[in-house]
This record gives sequence, C-alpha cells and structure tokens, in this order.
Amino acid sequence: MIEIIGPLADPSAPGGDGEKPGSLQKQLIERLQQAILAGRLPAGSLLPSSRLLATEMGVSRNTVVIAYEHLAAVGYVLADRQGTRVSALSSPAARGERAAPAAASAVAYAERVGQFTATRTHADNTFPLTPGTPALDHFPLSAWRRALERSMERCLPLALGYGDPAGEPALREAIAAHLRMARGVRCDGSQVVITEGAQEALNLCVRLLTNPGDIAWVEDPGYRGAKAAFNQGDLKIRPVPVDPEGMAVPADAWRKHPPKLIYTSPAHQYPTGAVLSVARRLALIADARRHGAWLIEDDYDGEFRHTGEPIASMQGLVEDAPVLYVGSFSKTMFPALRIGFVVLPRGIATHTAVALQEMLRGGHRLEQLALAHFVASGEFGRHLGRMRRLYRERQQALREALTLQFAPADILGGDCGMHLTLRLPAQIDDRALVDRALEKGLNPRALSSFALEPRAHTNGLVIGYGNTAAERLAPAIGLLAGLVDKAHGKPTRKAASGARR
Repeated sequence: MIEIIGPLADPSAPGGDGEKPGSLQKQLIERLQQAILAGRLPAGSLLPSSRLLATEMGVSRNTVVIAYEHLAAVGYVLADRQGTRVSALSSPAARGERAAPAAASAVAYAERVGQFTATRTHADNTFPLTPGTPALDHFPLSAWRRALERSMERCLPLALGYGDPAGEPALREAIAAHLRMARGVRCDGSQVVITEGAQEALNLCVRLLTNPGDIAWVEDPGYRGAKAAFNQGDLKIRPVPVDPEGMAVPADAWRKHPPKLIYTSPAHQYPTGAVLSVARRLALIADARRHGAWLIEDDYDGEFRHTGEPIASMQGLVEDAPVLYVGSFSKTMFPALRIGFVVLPRGIATHTAVALQEMLRGGHRLEQLALAHFVASGEFGRHLGRMRRLYRERQQALREALTLQFAPADILGGDCGMHLTLRLPAQIDDRALVDRALEKGLNPRALSSFALEPRAHTNGLVIGYGNTAAERLAPAIGLLAGLVDKAHGKPTRKAASGARR
C-alpha cells in the first residue's frame, strides 16, 4: 500500500518551498484521494484495515480511522461490513481513458478566447495620450463625498441589501430626466436599467434580444467591447465600414446578412470620431423596423460636444424607435464608479421585467443613491460644463501639435469626445509603433487594432487628450513624431522643411 500512496513526511519539517507538509492525517487523506483519482486504487479496490494500514504507514490507528471516515463522507470510499472499498468515480484516469478529450477542450477554449483582443494593463491607462481616460484630477471629489455622506446618513442600513435588480428608482428617474433634457431621449425611469458599466449593458442587450448564431453588425473599425459582447453571445459578427458620415451600410447587406442586432455609436463614432448623419440614422431605423432588427445606440462621448449645438440621440428621432440606448458614467464621472445604464424600448421594458429579476441582482446601492442626488442637484451638469471647456482647450492644443509635427496631418474627429485619430502611411506598422511609444511612457492606441478587417485606411494612431494637460501635449507629440520618423525611414514632420519653431 505504501508503494501506491507514498510515504508520509514529518509534519514539523519544512518542505522544499519552505512550507510545512501538514498533519499526518491531512497528508494521508490527500495521498489516498490522489491515488483514487489517478486510478492507482481502482473502483472496487478493498483498502487495508485501519490497523494494518496504520502499522504499514507508521501512524496511529486513529489517524487512519479519521482519514477513512473523511473519504467516506465525501464519497471517495464506501464502508460496510466487508471493509472499505473505493467508490466508482467518473474519473478518466480511473477508467483508463486517454487525455485527448481534455486536449480537444483546451483547443476549443483557446479558439474561443482567441476571439478577444488583448488590451493593456490598467497601469498603462495613467500614461499620457491614453484614449478614453478622463481628467480624474479635475473631478469634484468634495461634492461627490458630500453626496456619498448624504446617502449613508439617509439610507443606512436599508441600502445594504440587494435592492431593485433594475437599479435604484431614484437614479433611474434622475437619468431619465437628464437624458430627456440633454440628449433628447424619449423615456421615463421605468425604461432605464442600471448596469455595471456600459459593457454589462451591451451584454444585457445580447441576452435579451438574440440567440446563438444570430447575425450582428458592428462598426469597422469600432468599439472592441461591442465585439466582445457579441462573441460572448455566440453571434455571427459582420463588419460594416465607417466613412465621414458614420456607419455606411452596403446596399445589399440587408439581403445578404440580415441582422438581429446592430451596434452603432452615432454621436461620436469610436475610434474615427465620425457623426452619423440624420439621413443614415433614419434609414437605419426604417430598415431595422422592416427586418425585425434592433439597434444599440452607444452614446459614447455624446456629452462632450465641442462644436455647434449638441446632437440629439437617434433613439429620440421617431416614436417607438427599435433602439436600445446605452450609456455610462465612466467618462463623465470616473471609471471606477462602474455604473452604466440601458434605456429599453417601452414594450421590451414591460415584457422583460420578470426576466430582469432573474438576470440581475442589484447592488452598489449607496453609490447609486449618491449619484442620483449628484445628478438631480445639478452637480453633474456643472461638472460636465467644466469638462467640456477643459477638453476643448486640450483638443485645440493637441490639434496644433499634430498639425505642427506632421506634414500633412490627416486628423479624424474633433466634434466630440476626448481623442483625435491620426491616419498614418500604410507602410508604417501602427501596432509596433504604439509598442515603442509605450516604452517611452506614451499610450496611444493603434487604429488597426479596432478593425475586424484592417485596411490601409485603418492604419493610424488613436490619441487621447482627456488625461493629458495641454502643456504636456506638444512634447508628447514631438516624441511620437520622432518614433514615426524612425518607423517610416524618412522625416514626416514639418521640421524637414524648416517649418518648426
């Protein structure tokens, strides 16, 4: 028996890693479990009596008795009048099966996770030029602290429970009121569902409206989170190109690949910055109605409009539009808040109320109640106003630096948001370039990494200015331009013609 399970170690002696091996009783239990799972003790095997095994292993009989009782309690062995026998377990090793099925499962798993694009670490997002990171040092912490203290004073201890799975009613009403006034969304609080960020809102849309194998359209290049949500739902993703007017649906797409779900970011397409024209918005709505499809409108950066009047939502263009409006407070407040939302069409909100009780669990109630007060009191609107002015100033500094350092500078976007996109010559590897930039402490993103079907016009840099002070932008772009020069093999900057300062 000792050859099958191996000798026990001295419990007081440290092992090779400095850890003590544990009590004799624990060691014996683990060795017997391993021998059974590995098939060295096949099903039906009669184990030695407790007295005999104790003598063989050099331990007390009580140690073996307790080990046998533990193994019987969890089902490894069966004890009766004839003795203690190994149970029949569903173990591949015990049945003598080869490990090929496990290897096949590993391959399938690798293929599944291979659908997702690797992203940077959270630490990288503190570097200059990071897209999508707001000016966290300008957030009004004192006002937010007061809102949190208010929610704790008024709502504890009741707010420590789960709460409504769809979110705190006060926050849902506050969001609905803000969206009606600021974004032209047609809704009331009953249509708003609070989620853990915009990503969970996208996942919820997929779970509510699709079945595995359904077709989904995404902007290309476009937001990786939408692709991740669709991959998670086992949908067939069809890329739709983007031009200066936003999502450009090919004429035969509805006939060839009729979708169940369409993702679009009409107010500020990410990452190109295009604004979806009204004609295309109305056409998408009409075609979606005709084919029984649903539109997800991600209002990415729509609050940070820098030129002209704010553009109203697509959801509010027509009555009962087949549009699910998604947003979050990650950019307008701060990412760690992890509060997003989806505005459901009224019919869906009515019919999915029971399903939402099963799909969601609620939570973050104190933060939700604090945010409800923050929005309703006007603090949120005042904060947005300050951020618009700050980001407008930073964008202007970035645009000037790009125009100065690159000749010519093919710059995309600028009407909204916290980033600009710079197109690069096709021969420059934008992904290798951003890796070199990261080594220098800069964190732009490769435009091609957002494309399902990378082409020459999807080669470039997505450059954020939200987290970078205006005075730091020119030196950062100068460093970036130097890296482009090296990658290109010749100067691309205006310095080559003596036009630099």
